[in-house]
Amino acid sequence: MTHRYWGNVEADWAGFSSDITFSNPFFDTQNVEVFLGDEYDEDGEEIEELPSENQLKEFAETYQNFIADIEKNINSIQDKAYERYLKLYAHFYENFEKSGEPALNIDNADKHNDHIKEIMYLRVLDDKTIKVSIRYKLDSEHGLEFKFVGGQIKDVGGIAET
Repeated sequence: MTHRYWGNVEADWAGFSSDITFSNPFFDTQNVEVFLGDEYDEDGEEIEELPSENQLKEFAETYQNFIADIEKNINSIQDKAYERYLKLYAHFYENFEKSGEPALNIDNADKHNDHIKEIMYLRVLDDKTIKVSIRYKLDSEHGLEFKFVGGQIKDVGGIAET
């Protein structure tokens, strides 16, 4: 399928993607895939039906709004990632007795940012939703996923947890 904004929309390794890729200087990875719609249905089966024209139009609006506010969105990612670090990881990484390694001395979002530079992909969904998946250096098993709804972060978790 060809769409006027998305270009070629076709099945890919994790759902449907297009010619549009995402890049931003904050991230080390550039030209990452933008997936359109969910990968699986409510029964856990792969979705094989292309997104509708109306969905693609809504996805384009959602993505364009996300890009228009990209600096604010990246700042939100940085702040929420650091909050999650403090909540779940700092007790380990800042304590030699627990980690067996010198403390990382991460005491602000800027010092934490080096650990969230590897973006894996974006997924644009219904209801003005975008999920940003990041390979998290401090927990590569779970990663980090940020769920934006209407331009605001609504949830942060491991990949596929939001």
